[in-house]
Amino acid sequence: MNPVNVGLLGLGTVGGGTVNVLQRNAAEITRRAGRGIRVTHAAARNLAAPRICSTDGIRLTTDPFEVVRDPDVQIVAELIGGYEPARELVLEAIAHGKHVVTANKALIALHGNEIFAAAREQGVVVAFEAAVAGGIPIIKALREGLAANQIDWVAGIINGTGNFILTEMRDKGRDFADVLAEAQELGYAEADPTFDVEGIDAAHKLTILASIAFGIPLQFDRAYTEGITRITRDDVAYAEELGYRIKHLGVARRNGAGIELRVHPTLIPERRLLANVDGVMNAVLVMADAVGPTLYYGAGAGAEPTASSVVADLVEVTRALTSDPENRVPHLAFQPDAMADLPILPMEAIQSAYYLRLLAKDRPGTLADVTRILAERGISIEAILQKEPAESATDVPVIILTHCVREGEMDSAIASIEALDSIIAPVNRIRVETLDAR
Repeated sequence: MNPVNVGLLGLGTVGGGTVNVLQRNAAEITRRAGRGIRVTHAAARNLAAPRICSTDGIRLTTDPFEVVRDPDVQIVAELIGGYEPARELVLEAIAHGKHVVTANKALIALHGNEIFAAAREQGVVVAFEAAVAGGIPIIKALREGLAANQIDWVAGIINGTGNFILTEMRDKGRDFADVLAEAQELGYAEADPTFDVEGIDAAHKLTILASIAFGIPLQFDRAYTEGITRITRDDVAYAEELGYRIKHLGVARRNGAGIELRVHPTLIPERRLLANVDGVMNAVLVMADAVGPTLYYGAGAGAEPTASSVVADLVEVTRALTSDPENRVPHLAFQPDAMADLPILPMEAIQSAYYLRLLAKDRPGTLADVTRILAERGISIEAILQKEPAESATDVPVIILTHCVREGEMDSAIASIEALDSIIAPVNRIRVETLDAR
């Protein structure tokens, strides 16, 4: 049987890694797919740029539409990232009857509903394993491996840059800005790190995971997103003292009222497996009714880890080339006409425990005022740390760990606490997740 021809859009880190994996493991891939898979066409902005792969036998162009429209190309692998022109290119490929593999989480999170509808009309596959958590096969696990289960919740460390920063702050007592600069030097963070440190990248990925887990449309615009820029090394140290570690977590949870969809810094008990995922590594914990908790851990980025998922999708699409479109695994796990109309809950409706860090004037009655405000809203306290003021300082750091409460009540309490004349700075709030079966 003739090999399948693949056209690459993008020959950077992931594109080059994909070529290398396909070439190095060609015999093994052919055994798995039933036929060879070869890159015959590729588009890149600069054809003279140095590559991490050999381009021998690959027709190169600076025009990605030339690849998309070439009749010899059977599968288009979109590896350029971003919203546009990626969306236009993918829709053009689908219109030409080509299957698509993409590593573009932003594209799927924002435009996946439109793209999958177009793919169904044309009877083609859009595969996107590499869009979430790099080399970790979490999409296939949720979509197929856990198909017998009702998913209760998904929680993940799904951005390696943020995890690297928080790990360095904990292990070496460093400041956020200092570690971010190093992450940029190491290539873990972009020159503009906003997507990573403000949680946008993680929210893209969480949107996809939630859709597959719960059978709901992709709704990135409803995801609550909070970054790690306000986390200090003191917060990291206080969390450790209380038996927790701070992670930038994505959480999607089904409850009786709807779906929680949120990305934010989170205190996790130090004994939990997720609390011990360090550096640039990713991990996703899934709680399902039949199997219980399952953990998926590995490299969330990089040339060959991500290429591993891209090539796995190429193998899957190759196997599906001759299959009946009606009998393929649905893009978002559930049949398109069986998607649930569950609402995404506003943050004020979710329930969580909280870590609060206050800076208070060192005078009698301050702590009593704070605890009174919390008590009036039914917020019970699990632990309090009152630190010694720095030498010659007149303000005292106070750390409070609360029990579970509705976020709206906590918002009201924080507003009242900040209105006290004895409270010097805004209250720093971090949510707490025990990651149990609640």
